Amino acid sequence: MKRYLNPIMFVGTCSDAGKSVINTAFCRIFRQDGYHPAPFKAQNMSLNSYSTIEGGEMGRAQVVQAEACGIEPHTDMNPVLLKPTNDKSSQVVLNGKPVGNMSAKDYFGIKNQKEELFKEAINAFKRLETRYNPIVLEGAGSISELNLRDRDITNMRMASQAGASTYLVADIDKGGVFGSVYGTIALLKPEEKALMRGIIINKFRGDASLFEEGRQLLKELTGIPVVGVIPWFHDIKIEEEDSVALDVKNNTYRDGKINVAIILLKRMSNFTDFDVLEMDTRFNPYYTNNLDEIEKADIILLPGSKNTLADLQHLRANGIANAIIRAHKTGKKVIGICGGYQMMGIRLEDPEGIEGSLPVIPGLGLLPQCTVIEQEKITKQSSFTFLPDTSDSLQTCRGYEIHMGRTTLLNDAPNQPVVLLEDGRQDGYYLNNKCWGSYMHGILDNPAVLDNLADGFDKKTENKSFDYTAFKEEQYDKLAALIRQNVDMKYIYSTL
Repeated sequence: MKRYLNPIMFVGTCSDAGKSVINTAFCRIFRQDGYHPAPFKAQNMSLNSYSTIEGGEMGRAQVVQAEACGIEPHTDMNPVLLKPTNDKSSQVVLNGKPVGNMSAKDYFGIKNQKEELFKEAINAFKRLETRYNPIVLEGAGSISELNLRDRDITNMRMASQAGASTYLVADIDKGGVFGSVYGTIALLKPEEKALMRGIIINKFRGDASLFEEGRQLLKELTGIPVVGVIPWFHDIKIEEEDSVALDVKNNTYRDGKINVAIILLKRMSNFTDFDVLEMDTRFNPYYTNNLDEIEKADIILLPGSKNTLADLQHLRANGIANAIIRAHKTGKKVIGICGGYQMMGIRLEDPEGIEGSLPVIPGLGLLPQCTVIEQEKITKQSSFTFLPDTSDSLQTCRGYEIHMGRTTLLNDAPNQPVVLLEDGRQDGYYLNNKCWGSYMHGILDNPAVLDNLADGFDKKTENKSFDYTAFKEEQYDKLAALIRQNVDMKYIYSTL
C-alpha cells in the first residue's frame, strides 16, 4: 500500500502563470505513481463550468484535473464558483448550487460572509481528504494581493489550513520574473513563507541550462530552491481555464480546411465546448467578431453566454447578427449551443430581470421558438442519442446542461429534437443539417456529432472520426512526462 502523502499546493505570482496546467500534470503523475489523488480549488472565478453526475456546478479547470486523476468530478473539488454576469457582479455558486448574485464590493467586503464561505471550503476539503490522497490544491491569481489577504479563502489561508507543501509558479515569459518571485515571497507572512517548499519557473523559451545562474540567484534572494524550469510548449493540448487563452488562439480563415467561426461574445461561457475542433484535423476553428471572417466561414457557431439578452443586443449593434442571418440564407451552417441556441429563436424574454434590464429582445429568427429566462437553473449530466429521428444507427453520446431558461416552440412548429436524453426528455431543435441548436454542452466532443458537423464539405481533409476522449488521455500522459523531465520529483516527494 502506498504511503500517505501530505497535500501539495501550487500558487502563482500572477494570473495565467500556468498553475492549472501544472496542477493537472501532478494529478496525472500521482495517479501514474499508484496514488489516488484529487484536485481542489476553494474558489474559482470562471464562465467555464460543468455539471456533475449529482447535478452540481463546478469550474471546468478542476474537471480537467479530475480527468487527469482518473476520477469523477465532484463539487467538493471546487466548492465556491463565481460566474461574472456583468462588469460589477457575479453569480455565486456554493457547493454546486447558485445562491444569488453579488457585486464584487459586497462579495469581498462582507467579512462574516467570506468566513462562512471559507468554512464551507474547509469542509469540502476535509471531505475530499477522507476519499483521496494526495489532495492537489490550486491557488488563484497572485498570492501577494495585500488588500485581499484578510478575506482570502483560496491562497495562503487555504494552504495553511490544509498544511500543504506549497510551490510558487512564476511565468518567465511575461518578463520581470526575479522581481515577481522576490516580491511575492517578501510580502508573505513568516508563517506563510514557512509553507513554501519550492519555486517553479514556467513558460521558459530556449535552453533551460542558461537559467542555472538564475536558479542560484533566486535561492539566494528568497531562501527557497527553484525545483523546476518548465519549457514553453505548443504540442501538448490541455483545456484552458481562463478566457485570456482566447487571445492566443487562431483567429483567421485557412484554405483547405472546414473553417468554423466561433462568435466572440462579451459574456461567453464554456468556450471549451469548441476545444475539440482544434484537435480534429478536418476543422480550422477561430474566435472572431470580425464581419469578413464570419462571412468567409463554412460554419458559424454561437456559444453559450452568461448574459444572453445583452450579448444578443451587442451582436445586433455591431452588425454581427445580420451577418449570421445572411450566412444562413446563403447556405452556411449555423449552430448554437446553450445561450447561442436561445439566440437563434424568434425572441428571448426576461420578465423577472434575472439577467439584467432587458425584458425582451428579438432573436435571430432562425428557429421557430421562444425562450423565457427563469430562476431555476438546470445543471444535469446526461447520456443521449443524437438526431434520434433522422439517424439509422444511433450512437450513445454524452454531454451536460447548465442553463436558466425554458424554450418552447411557436406557430405549431413540428417537434424536431436534436437529442433524445436517457430520461426521455428531448432537447434542441433540428431545422436541417445546416441549422440547429441545443442546450447540450460538450455535444461536439462526441464523434457522431463531429462527423455530422463535417458532413457536406468537399475539403482535402482526413475523412475519419476523431476520438477526443482518447486524445485527452494521451495529452495528460505527455504533460506528465514533460513535468517529470523538468522538475526535481525526488525533492518534491521528499516534501510530502
